Amino acid sequence: MAALLLRLAGPMQSWGTQSRFSHRDTDLEPSKSGVVGLLCAAMGKPRDDLKTIEKLAELKMGVRVDRQGTLKRDYHTAQNVIKASGQMPKEGEAVISSRFYLSDACFLVALLGELSLLLEIQESLANPVWQLYLGRKSFVPGLPVFLKDGLLSDCDNLKSALLGYPYLLRDTPEKLRLEIETNFGKGSRVKQDWPVSFISASRRFALRYVEAGEVSLKDLPPAKEESCIYLA
Repeated sequence: MAALLLRLAGPMQSWGTQSRFSHRDTDLEPSKSGVVGLLCAAMGKPRDDLKTIEKLAELKMGVRVDRQGTLKRDYHTAQNVIKASGQMPKEGEAVISSRFYLSDACFLVALLGELSLLLEIQESLANPVWQLYLGRKSFVPGLPVFLKDGLLSDCDNLKSALLGYPYLLRDTPEKLRLEIETNFGKGSRVKQDWPVSFISASRRFALRYVEAGEVSLKDLPPAKEESCIYLA
């Protein structure tokens, strides 16, 4: 087994798992469906490539929250769009929606799986086929997702992978949150973000179990100057 580390940092991120119509939510951590979508974009795989989606979804995922970010709400209006009822709005009538996102968040994501697949992903992240985005197409990364030293060729533990990489920022919080994917039925939290299909007319997501935890900043290796992306 091997692990691959990704850096997800940018001015705006949104990782919705319960979005419906006029309400677009975001979780406080990257969703598995969002990360798999990012990988598909890097590899140039279309949304109807169910075989690739299934293969990527089988990778175990862990998240280290280096910066939680600030939860923001965007009051969004649009005109001349079809309503959920299938009808067009009246002239001058706007469709109103609330769209939530994280501002200035920074995450370290670990993927656990076979080395050959992770090598393919790493090469694609270094030279992505399509534009990468952090949950929504308008939310581009502030720095490369690719980490040149992010591939761990001999690793079978998500927590060890996340604890073995230096902190990405320059401030000094006492604790960092972790979210580690577990086997089905074993975690204390359930998320419906396991991607089954990204096809627009039949988007489907299965359940995924995770375990939450914390790590002390002093337990991480010394920070790398080139990886420190914010002053505070």
